[in-house]
Amino acid sequence: MSQKILIVGAGFAGVWGALGAARVLDAAGVRSSDVEVTLISPKPELQIRPRMYESEPQKMAAPLLPLLEAVGVKFAEGSVDAISVQQKTVNVVSANGQMRSLAYDRLLLTSGSKLGRPPVPGLAEYAFSVDRIEDAVALENHLASLAKLPDSPSRNTVAVVGCGFTGIEAATELPKRLREVFGADAAVRVVVIGSQAEVGPDLGPNPRPFVTEAFKSMGIETVLGSSVVSVDADGVRTASGTRIEAKTVIWAGGMRASALTSQVASHLDALGRVEVAPDLRVPQARDIFVAGDVARVLCDDDGHYALMSCQHAMVMGKFGGHNVAADLLGTPTLAYRQPFYATCVDLGEWGAIYSEGWDRQIKLTHAEGKTRKQMINTQWIYPPAPDRAQALAAGDPLATFG
Repeated sequence: MSQKILIVGAGFAGVWGALGAARVLDAAGVRSSDVEVTLISPKPELQIRPRMYESEPQKMAAPLLPLLEAVGVKFAEGSVDAISVQQKTVNVVSANGQMRSLAYDRLLLTSGSKLGRPPVPGLAEYAFSVDRIEDAVALENHLASLAKLPDSPSRNTVAVVGCGFTGIEAATELPKRLREVFGADAAVRVVVIGSQAEVGPDLGPNPRPFVTEAFKSMGIETVLGSSVVSVDADGVRTASGTRIEAKTVIWAGGMRASALTSQVASHLDALGRVEVAPDLRVPQARDIFVAGDVARVLCDDDGHYALMSCQHAMVMGKFGGHNVAADLLGTPTLAYRQPFYATCVDLGEWGAIYSEGWDRQIKLTHAEGKTRKQMINTQWIYPPAPDRAQALAAGDPLATFG
């Protein structure tokens, strides 16, 4: 009977985790009939989530079946809603509601994160997001439908709730998208709302002046220092009493790790991530490894923890895939390390800012930054071609530093 490795989730960590596991088994000469690697996800595609603020989001999915077939990884359609650590099984629910149980010898949990939606009155009913393709498509359809409404300030206004990375990138993309809907001469208004005192609270002092410059050049307004307390069909209200009339509200209020984490560990951080060992193993469940947005782990020797980003998920996935296969074969695992860190923030028609290091030293701005951002968004974060040698090489965690 073959041994089984299950990978839960086909996000960045899951896809590169599958490649990492397949690479270890290939190098060891292990046949797929002896060790099966199965990737579980609702659809055989990687949603290019960092691009959901752009137009035409329906095109931002990379097919996975040819790639998985090239490296001998199976695909199981469905969503995992339960993990039994004791029985070493996962419960998979298909799109039509059918349930089945899959057993594992080793499990790599890469179930990712989702947008946090607090119990703000009206949020669920009236706010849009760019969290998934389906969400971004709903927003795009809504923006297109606004052209049918009578011209008014509220019709032409978008309130973006959240002043972090997603909020900034969504806001700076909107002036152009709104003019495409209403006409080049339309008076459009974009308002960024945040409970923090400054835009981009996690960016630090170096990139922030460029964000401010971009906002000013595009006429983007800010309402800071007060959280949103209600959302309705005509706008939002903040805790300070500010009312913004807007037919479109976009929620970009931060991420939370998949709820599956609580089924494999009791030690979770404030974002719901599992506290894992350096090799990404769950200390309380030694047959389970965790990678991507669901893992809290140091990425260097300077005390920096990996962020919920595709940049960290891709590399962490490689380590997780390598380790889950190596552990099954009885060979040493690798401690996850990712000392290089870069940030590239899209600022719409202004351009983009690219920085390196945790202190975010500015390297590229304006058009040069935009060129780098477009390269990241259209090339670097996509899976490799379905060529076996190329795909297996992409799963090497140590090549990241070579």
